[in-house]
Amino acid sequence: MSSSPAVLSGLPLFPLHTVLFPGGLLPLKIFEARYLDMASECLREKTPFGVCLLKSGAEVVQHDEPAVPETIGCLAEIEQCDVEAFGMMLIRAHGTRRFRLLSHHVEADGLLVGVAELLPDDIPLEGGERLARFGACSEVLERIIATIRERDPASVPFGEPFRFDDPSWVSNRLAEVLPIALRARQKLMELPDAGARLDVVHHYMQQHQLL
Repeated sequence: MSSSPAVLSGLPLFPLHTVLFPGGLLPLKIFEARYLDMASECLREKTPFGVCLLKSGAEVVQHDEPAVPETIGCLAEIEQCDVEAFGMMLIRAHGTRRFRLLSHHVEADGLLVGVAELLPDDIPLEGGERLARFGACSEVLERIIATIRERDPASVPFGEPFRFDDPSWVSNRLAEVLPIALRARQKLMELPDAGARLDVVHHYMQQHQLL
């Protein structure tokens, strides 16, 4: 018997010019009142907010150009928060689960709030050919992280522990770090299949002689 997906109502949304993946890190400098209030409530209630790529509009509120988010986004949980100056908050959040927006509206303060259904985790990796690609992709990611660590250990853009044996984790981190166009990155995040995402990043790395 199949269970219906969990639905989150009243989910605060943060539309950005970035794509957040499950397991990804998201550093943010917050200064708009609506997002300061949102972050404070998320910290107080220990609740997530939703990150969506901006389809159109601006990150900073423009009354004549409302922000329109992509339908598929990722929940973010705040793991670190610092107040840099009065009216400025530095947070570090991490991605957890993907969701699909069913509807959204704009609150009086300009904050987007949505009703969202949680999407299932990636379909597990299957097939000998895909497993071989996964091994090659995992090795490339290890090399990328080692190179970044040699240059500046503090600048590694991934949270530990590193899960080089997890196809979803590896494919998500490569999709984040490779110089892929934002819209293509969004499509990679939307894929429900770790193997399909690995196929795309593996092909990209072959084309650009990274393998």
